[in-house]
Amino acid sequence: MKSLVINKQDLKHNIRKIKEIVKDTGRQDNHKPIKIIAVVKGNGYGLGLIQYSRFLVDNGIDFLAVSTVEEAIQLREAKIEAKILMLSSTAIKKEIEILVDNDIIITIGSKEALEQAEEIAIKKNKKIKAHLKIDTGFGRYGFLYNEPEKIVEALKNIKNVEIEGTFSHFSLAFYEKNEYSETQFKRFIDVIEVLKQNNIETGMLHICNSSGFLKFKDKRLNAVRVGSAFLGRLAIPNIYGLKKVGYLKSNVAEIKTLPKKFNISYSNAYETKKETKVAIIPCGYSDGYNVKEQRDMFRKRDKLRYIVRDFKDSFKDKSLYVEILSKDKTEYKKCKVLGRIGMYHITCDITGTDIQIGDEVKLNINPIFVNSSIRREYI
Repeated sequence: MKSLVINKQDLKHNIRKIKEIVKDTGRQDNHKPIKIIAVVKGNGYGLGLIQYSRFLVDNGIDFLAVSTVEEAIQLREAKIEAKILMLSSTAIKKEIEILVDNDIIITIGSKEALEQAEEIAIKKNKKIKAHLKIDTGFGRYGFLYNEPEKIVEALKNIKNVEIEGTFSHFSLAFYEKNEYSETQFKRFIDVIEVLKQNNIETGMLHICNSSGFLKFKDKRLNAVRVGSAFLGRLAIPNIYGLKKVGYLKSNVAEIKTLPKKFNISYSNAYETKKETKVAIIPCGYSDGYNVKEQRDMFRKRDKLRYIVRDFKDSFKDKSLYVEILSKDKTEYKKCKVLGRIGMYHITCDITGTDIQIGDEVKLNINPIFVNSSIRREYI
């Protein structure tokens, strides 16, 4: 049986480390410590939405954030009582009603969303809690940063939507050069100043995602949104002592010896150079193994960057390996993957080893790509 294994001690270590980094920032003008908002979107970054959220709450994280209505409802149905922020703005009436009925803090990113929220609040005779979203150059949700007067106008007659926070999102925080992040931050602060000058409550301010939080000590404001950093899987160099969390566990399903010049896998991509003992592992790309994000940047400079990177990579050993646990459970043996990866199976070279059917296999994998049907195992 396959499972995604999450080492609880490593996850606790990362939570403690992130709390220490936050504490090192000091306190903001309102004398309150910086708030950690744990982003648990994408099935808890692959760690299992409910299990992961409960683990965070049990370890002192009391503010969660999601990206879909479905995620928010799942958390409430699981009796998780932490604060939950829906990061995506929506002007769809039914969605707002569901969020409000489940005590979810909504995001307001447009005049239409604000008007719908006000109408629903009046209908239900209650205050709706919300965060304002400012688009500082991401082109997704949010009021445009260069139209602050429209935000002021939209909020002028709103009496039943309580603004508890205001936020934006960095688009290039993981880049080595940070000119655009500086630009986005200035745009955000300028909008906040206009709102304050018009006596509009902005609540807690947050703009940093995991990369921004770790890199920009001066931009952490009142809160930071931490997602991938809890897993120790960063888009920037890991100089923070965070541990990688999550690996796929399986078992050797079959062993056989193949003769010289025998084909392995699709497209005849690999032919044995000599008699080779192989193990068949029932894991493949359907489980998320070796699945990567698609290249989706099409500017000329991005294409050139890809070409340069591919050229450099051509001189490196790009072979894939799995680790198979020895019978006495004292060490993992590194075994090379042969041929193409199938939907549900891979073949590994175990020549010269005493590996047997049933031995445990560890596969390095990004948890967010692991099929949600696979069991999450916290150890």
